[in-house]
Amino acid sequence: MSIRVLVADDQALVRGGFVALLAAQDGIEVVGEAANGEQAVERTRALVPDVVLMDIRMPLLDGLAATRMIVADPALSEVRVVVLTTFELDEYVFEAMRVGATGFLVKHTEPADLVRAVRVVAAGEALLSPGVTRRLIAEFSAHAKEPPPAALSTLTDREREVMTLVAEGMTNAEIGARLFMSPATARTHVSRILTKLDARDRTQLVVLAYESGLVRPGWQ
Repeated sequence: MSIRVLVADDQALVRGGFVALLAAQDGIEVVGEAANGEQAVERTRALVPDVVLMDIRMPLLDGLAATRMIVADPALSEVRVVVLTTFELDEYVFEAMRVGATGFLVKHTEPADLVRAVRVVAAGEALLSPGVTRRLIAEFSAHAKEPPPAALSTLTDREREVMTLVAEGMTNAEIGARLFMSPATARTHVSRILTKLDARDRTQLVVLAYESGLVRPGWQ
């Protein structure tokens, strides 16, 4: 089945470029466009795409507010939001990730990387450019306005180890190799952590790891 994508950006030229690029790819279908945040929410609810590419700065309703509304809607639990930004270290991107965006892309991303990112997110992976994501979180986590949604005290020691490695950007296979377990076992641990912390995906686990102090900026 094709990956169904909605593109939300108030700049018609930029939006059209993304649409043309994605529509030309095998296995990807652009099901809708939006020129502002209100349209993005309305069309996401109507079309239920697999992936929404969401510009951060849009009129009427910005991308942060639109992302928050999409993530909060139980009917859209399978929709993955990837926010688009001009600058990597953007506090609005961090806030979007805190409320449930799966990742982010800078607008000068190479076309092949954009296509790959859509495929990766649709396949269930959360982190895009893990090094940049960690740098962003480390930069802004100290300024978080709200406490983490759940205490890490519910996690076992092993789950805390796994969450630390998730925060380093490791895949299930890499976590398995580090902790001498199979990738399937690592995936099971990650799934249990997501459930215990009521987190949407691995990106939110990274945010929680920094905000809770499990991982601190500057740690490797």
